[in-house]
Amino acid sequence: MALRKLVAGNWKMNGTRAALAELGAIADAAAGAPSLDVAICPPFTLIDAAIAQAPSLPIGAQDCHHAEKGAHTGCISATMIADLGATYVIVGHSERRADQSETDADVQTKAWAVLAAGLTAILCVGETEAERDAGKAGMVVSGQMQGSVPPAGTADNLVIAYEPVWAIGTGRTPSVRDVAEMHGLIRAKLDELLGEEGPRVRILYGGSVKPDNAAELMAVPNVDGALVGGASLTAALFVPIIEATAAL
Repeated sequence: MALRKLVAGNWKMNGTRAALAELGAIADAAAGAPSLDVAICPPFTLIDAAIAQAPSLPIGAQDCHHAEKGAHTGCISATMIADLGATYVIVGHSERRADQSETDADVQTKAWAVLAAGLTAILCVGETEAERDAGKAGMVVSGQMQGSVPPAGTADNLVIAYEPVWAIGTGRTPSVRDVAEMHGLIRAKLDELLGEEGPRVRILYGGSVKPDNAAELMAVPNVDGALVGGASLTAALFVPIIEATAAL
């Protein structure tokens, strides 16, 4: 089943208001590629301004708290993100799993909150280099899916992003065969967890996606788009990825 592709940019902890100047060219490229979806997930501080700057471009957040409100100083709820007019929320990114010690259970509760707020969760899974070298990549990713994916997930409110942790920001990418194998495993797990919705949920690849490898990666079976990190910070790098994906 050929699914509509999604190219999402994760700005991570980068960007001040000056960075919003990049959105015009990105929005223009998205408008010129009607066969796919494009989104940008800037820091919380820029979500409101990004929506105002590029109203035609879907904007998302990079995380949320699992509670709707309460005594959680410094946290942002999915309801607050929805109130700004955002569309997506990234949950379970490997950097949060590592740096903030988020567990699969934590990720699932956040995903539930995203769904309850009427937003779409981009739920991240992926193995470390040590886990891959030990032959445990499939087991690790399958376990993350089992513990993180909300049973109420559908094609309308859930996207999975596979991030081989050892490829994020390193310039290294898995082989096409490795990507195909892991995305096939994720697809099978989605079928197991979500039944008839499984084949319709998009699976993105994330991990050093760049203009020169985007076309090859996006052509892999069960790769339904990309979660792009550093290359999404500038239109000069992100637009060619959009164009390469749209050309498939």
